[in-house]
Amino acid sequence: MKRILTVFLASVILWSCSQDDENLSLVNENVQPEQEIELVPKEEIDAIIKNALEEKNEFNWSELNDVQLWSALVHSDSILTIGYKAEGEANINERIVSINVKDPSWVDSRTKILDETRSVLERKRQENISEADLPNFSHDVLPFIEMKVYDLEVINRLRSLENVRYVEPLSYEVDFQKYGENERYSDSGCSNEANYSISGLYTTIAPGAKMSWNYPQMGIDQAWNYSTGSGITIGMIDTGLSPDQAKLGSQFNSGYSQNRTVERYGTYQTGSWWWKEYDGPNDKCGHGTSMAGVATAPRSNDGSAVGVAYNANLVGIRGTSDVVVNGGNEKDGVTDALVYLGSRSDVKIISMSIGDVFNNSKVADGIRYAYGRGKLIFAAAGTSTSFTNWYGVIFPANMNETVAVTGVKEGQYQRCNTCHSGSKVDFTVIMEKAGSDAHPLSVAMSGNQPSTVGGSSVATATTAGIAALVWSKNPSWNRDQVLQKLRESSDFYPNRNSQFGYGNLNALTAVQ
Repeated sequence: MKRILTVFLASVILWSCSQDDENLSLVNENVQPEQEIELVPKEEIDAIIKNALEEKNEFNWSELNDVQLWSALVHSDSILTIGYKAEGEANINERIVSINVKDPSWVDSRTKILDETRSVLERKRQENISEADLPNFSHDVLPFIEMKVYDLEVINRLRSLENVRYVEPLSYEVDFQKYGENERYSDSGCSNEANYSISGLYTTIAPGAKMSWNYPQMGIDQAWNYSTGSGITIGMIDTGLSPDQAKLGSQFNSGYSQNRTVERYGTYQTGSWWWKEYDGPNDKCGHGTSMAGVATAPRSNDGSAVGVAYNANLVGIRGTSDVVVNGGNEKDGVTDALVYLGSRSDVKIISMSIGDVFNNSKVADGIRYAYGRGKLIFAAAGTSTSFTNWYGVIFPANMNETVAVTGVKEGQYQRCNTCHSGSKVDFTVIMEKAGSDAHPLSVAMSGNQPSTVGGSSVATATTAGIAALVWSKNPSWNRDQVLQKLRESSDFYPNRNSQFGYGNLNALTAVQ
C-alpha cells in the first residue's frame, strides 16, 4: 500500500507558518483594508445551508459570499480546497481523466495561485515571503490544492481568478442537532453484530450457506444458473473490512466460491492536517464489512450468509470512518480511493454506500476521474431517520456520473423506513420484509452467524453484485451496456418513476 500511496495519494497542502490574530479580521473586495469584518455566526451559515437543501435539495459553496465562506472556514479547521484549471480551459468536468497536472500549463496555473496568495500576504505583512514560507503540495492526479487560510482577502483574490474552478472549506460540518436531526449522526451506520433471531429470513442452500430472504424476489438465486460474478472485480469504498471476518479473508475462497481474490487497503488518515497518518484497512465501524458481505461473501458450507456475486473479486478500501463523508479526513480518503480504483484496469464496478447531504467538489473530481476510466459507480441514495421526511438523494448519488440506488418494502413501492427517494434515484432493491420490516442478511464482524442490515446502503451493495453478475456473463461489454441491461430488467422500464427510477431490479432477467 505504501507504493500505491506514493503514486496516487499525495498530501495536497499549502501552509503559511506565521499567522496572527489580524489575519482573522480582514476585508472583502467591497470593504476598505483597515476595516474589520465580523464573523458570520455558525448558526447563520448552518441555516443558509439547510434552507438551500430544503428548497432545492442541493447546496454548493459557490452560493455563499466571501465573508460567509471565510466565516465557515474559520469555524472549521481553516483548510481551503482550491480547484484549478489551465489558462484558456473551459469546463473540464467531462475530461478530467485526461488531464496531466504535471503539464506546464497546469503547473503555471498552480503557480499563479501561489503567487497571488503570496502577493496578498506580502502586502499585508509588508515583507517578502519566500517559497519556504508557503510550502505547497498538489495532488498527483486531480487538479486541486489545499492551504491553511486565515485571510479573507486571500479568499477574495482566489475567487476572482479565472483559473480557479472552486474554493471550498474542507472540513465544515453543519450542526444538524440544532434542528432536531441528530438521529442521523447517532451511530453513523456503525453497527454489524451477529443476529440470532433470523428464523424465516433465509433459505439454506448448497453447500450449506444461508441465502437472504430477498434474493429470490429479485431473481438472484435463479441468476446464479447463468453467472456468479467470476472474473469481475468490485471496488468498495467504505469503512474497510474486519480482520476478524474470515469470509472476507482466509475463507474468501470456500465452498462454491473459488479462484478469486480479496484485497484490503486504507486511504483514510487520522491526526492533524499537517501530520496525518494512514489508519489502515481494518473496519472499526462494521458498515464496510456488511456491505462487502452483501456484494461478495462466499457461498460457503458453514452456515454463513452468501453474497450476490459470490465468485467476484473484491478490493475493499477504508476511505472513511463511518458512512457520513463530512470530515476533512473522510473527504481526503474517499477522493484518494476513487483515484486508486479508477486507475486500476481490473476494477469494473465501484460501490459507495456512503455520502453526505451536500456536495464536495474534490470528491466530485474523484468521481469524474473514475467515471472517465469506464467504472460503473453505484452510490446510496441516502439512509437516515428524521431526514427521510424531507430530504431527497444525497451526494454523490445525486451526480450524473453515479447510479443512485435506494431500498423499498417487500411487495410495494414504499421506501424502507430509513431510505431516501427522489427524482435522482435510478434503481430500487427490496430491503424490508412485509409485516416485520426485517432486513436482509450479511456477514457480521466475525464468525459464521449472519447479521441483518438494511437501508439504501445495502440496496447499493446488492446492485453492485447484480451488475457483477451481468458483466461476468458478458465480459466484452462496457459500462453503458451493463447499465442498459440493468435498466431493461427493471419494473418500470422504459419509463421512470418520479421517486424510484426504473424500480426493482431482476437479476435473472438481467443475465438472460
